[in-house]
Formats: sequence, structure tokens, C-alpha cells
Amino acid sequence: MADEQKVQDETLENAAAEAAADAAEAAVEPDAATGDELAAARQEIADLKDQMLRTQAEMQNVRRRAEADVEKAHKFAVEKFANEMLIVVDNLERGLAAAPQDESTVAIREGIEMTLNGFMSALAKFKVEVVDPVGQPFNPELHQAITMIENAELAPNSVMAVMQKGYTLAGRLLRPAMVVVSKGGPSINEQA
Repeated sequence: MADEQKVQDETLENAAAEAAADAAEAAVEPDAATGDELAAARQEIADLKDQMLRTQAEMQNVRRRAEADVEKAHKFAVEKFANEMLIVVDNLERGLAAAPQDESTVAIREGIEMTLNGFMSALAKFKVEVVDPVGQPFNPELHQAITMIENAELAPNSVMAVMQKGYTLAGRLLRPAMVVVSKGGPSINEQA
């Protein structure tokens, strides 16, 4: 009986060894269906990684755009207000130009000048700057030509006079300067 038990144990051990060998072979050499599933899983992982990277890039772009929009909003928040205040500056300059220059109006002129200077310094604090292009070449991005006049003393397309000052807000045009532009003309020697 002990011999029979030994034979059965050896048979079981051999069967277990063969089963383990078969399982090891199956694990090392997957069948075609398992290989296809593995390839599909790897492709899905690659697709999901790509989608995640694209989503992260899109979120960074959205964040940058939002930050830029907030920065622009802060930078140009006073644009409408500044446009309205330019009318006051124009009126103060007109009043100063119209006030007679005699001893009876010295106090009034000084008051208008002080008010205008205070106003201009307040606008400068908010990055509102004057565009005063007399003698410079005409720039359609900053100037609006009212008329062209022949002038032999200036180069063609130069600003001869400013009818209304222009202004910029943090580098962006707030109001173009209304200007008179030289068109060039016959020189003084040619006229004689």
C-alpha cells in the first residue's frame, strides 16, 4: 500500500509539474486574442495620455487668455472716463487761449493754467499721454488729417499744425490728433 501511495504521489507531482509548465508557457506565449487585447489596451492608454496632454494645454491657454483679459481690463478701465475728461481739457485750453492777456485777467489765467496742469498730471497718472506731432511725419495710426497745404519749407506729408491734440492711453490710441499736413510745393527759388 505504501508503494501504491508513492506511485500516486509521483503521478500527482508529475501532473502538477506538467500543469505548471503548461501555465508558464501560456503566460510566456499569449494566444492571438490576448495579444490583440493587449495591443488595444496599449493604444487606449496612449490615446488617453494624448487627450490628457491636450486638455492640460487647453487649460493653460484658457488661463493665459483670462489673465491677459483681466490685465487689459485693468489697464484700459478708465478709457471711457478719460475720453470724457478730454473734452474738459479741450475747454480749459480754449478758455486759456481766449482769455485776454492784460493785468485784469492775470488771476483768471493763472487759475485756468493751474487747473489745466492739475488735470493733465492726473491724466498722466493713469497713463494718458498727449500726441502733439508738429514737425513729425504724418502717421495715420495716430493722426487724422483735416487738410493738406502746400509748404515748401517742410517735407511732404509732415504735420504743419495741430488743430486738436490727440491722446493715447497706455500706448493705445484714445483720440487721434487732428492735423494739417504739408503737401510740399514749389520752392521759393522756383516761384521767382
